[in-house]
Formats: sequence, C-alpha cells, structure tokens
Amino acid sequence: MGPKTRKEKFKNKLLSKYRLVILNENTFEEQVSFKLSRLNVFAFMLVTSLLLIVGTIFLIAFSPLKEYIPGYSSTALMKQANQLSYQTDSILSAVSYNEKYYEAIKKVLKGDVAPEDFSIDSIDFTTTTDIEKHSLHASKEDLVLRSEIDNIEKYSLTNASEIDTEYLFFPPVKGRITSDFDIKSKHFAVDIAVDSNVPIMAASNGMVVFAEWNPQTGNVIVLKHSSGIISVYKHNDKLLKSQGETVHAGEAIAIAGNTGELSTGPHLHFELWDKDVPLNPTEYIDFQK
Repeated sequence: MGPKTRKEKFKNKLLSKYRLVILNENTFEEQVSFKLSRLNVFAFMLVTSLLLIVGTIFLIAFSPLKEYIPGYSSTALMKQANQLSYQTDSILSAVSYNEKYYEAIKKVLKGDVAPEDFSIDSIDFTTTTDIEKHSLHASKEDLVLRSEIDNIEKYSLTNASEIDTEYLFFPPVKGRITSDFDIKSKHFAVDIAVDSNVPIMAASNGMVVFAEWNPQTGNVIVLKHSSGIISVYKHNDKLLKSQGETVHAGEAIAIAGNTGELSTGPHLHFELWDKDVPLNPTEYIDFQK
C-alpha cells in the first residue's frame, strides 16, 4: 500500500475511536467511560449550539425579555401610545369644531352678519340661506297657541319654572322698545330701554355657549335652548353666568348696563336665532310693562 493522502488522514482522524474514561483518583477505579470520535464531538457541539440559538431567539421574541434589548419598545407603551394618539385626534377634532363654532357666534356678536353665506348655529359654511325666502311671522297655529297660553297664564297660579318652556319664551326684561327688529337695516334684534342694575333673565331653559366681553357690544352672553334656538343678550353691565353653565327660564344671567361702543344708554340688545335665520323677538315675547 502506498502513502495515505491528506483526505484519508483527515477522515481517519475524524473517525478514529477514543475512549473517555473517568477514574477515581484515589483507587483509579473506572467510574464512567465513553466511546467518542472527533466527528461525534463536533456534531454534538453543533447541535447544542443550534438549540441554544433557537431557544434564545424564541425566548426573546415571545417573552418580556425583549423589552430590555436596545431597539425594542415595550408592548404596554406602544398600546398606551396608540390610545393617546386616538384621544389626541378626538380632542383636536373637538377643539377645531368649538373654535369654528365660537367664530360663528362672534360674527353675530360683532354685527358682521351675512345671512346669505353665514350660519350662526352651524359650522357648515357651504350652505347658504336667503332670509327673504323664510317666513319671519308667526303662523296661525302659533297665534292660536299663544292665545291659549295667555288665557292659561291669566288664571293660573302655576310658577313659570313649572311650565315646559322648550318652545316658550319669557321676557328677559320688561321695558320700552327703542329700536325694532329690521331686516333691511340688518338690525336683527330689539333694543329695550331699562334702568341700570336691572337683572336680565333667561328667556328659556338652555346652556351658556358664550359669555365674554366685546369692545363694540360690551358684556355679551349667548344661550342655546333645547329647541335649537339661540338667544343673545348684549350691552350688559355684568355677566352672572359662565360658559358651559345650564340656566332655567326666568333665572338671572346678567345685569343690565350701558357697555360697548355701540351702546347709547342703559338698554338690552336682544336677539333670537333659529339656526341661520333671525327671528323677530316681539312675535314671541311681550316686552311691555
């Protein structure tokens, strides 16, 4: 036989059998022995390494340990972040809606009213309304209903707070009307002359949607009623209610005064709006003493 090649020598080294013996050091008695080869040792080490790698990967991927590895985020934090993102979007939408709503109210308070392209009770500016096409006078049914109510109030001792005021309006103040409702001159209100420090009452049950100072109209308060109608009270000396408060019909909401550049004396500038349509308050309320 000729000399062995390198491949044969390498093969013999891998397949050569060895015995691993564990002896008692004192007695040299054989305790355990294993028959091994280099190939078996390499195969065992390779399989063990693969199992450790796969086990480590599964342990990190499917356990909270991955949160301690740089670059991985906490599942709880991600869930909380998503919830905060949704809440932020909702809050931003609500804020945007309220800002547009208050801007619409401010236009009415400043007198910058263009009914053909402006809606006071809606932020949808794509709709247009022609006031001339709307009937601003009470219908026959309304007149009959008012007559019946007048007769009931005339002989009834029922307190006004006990009456369902959803569609009824009470005079915010009694006094002489100095300026009438006039669409042509864009005076969508009535001015009632009053003494200073006279309380201004809510015309009906509702919620305060605006209560601020305006340079032209002074202290202004706006109520939104359950029927959808908005009532506006301008030139007050002092406001008794704040935005967001609920009020009842006949409850004091302000003190009459003479505030604002457009005021020429103590009086109440009173408006009624049904969505984007101004209503003549004298057709719904008796302001005379």
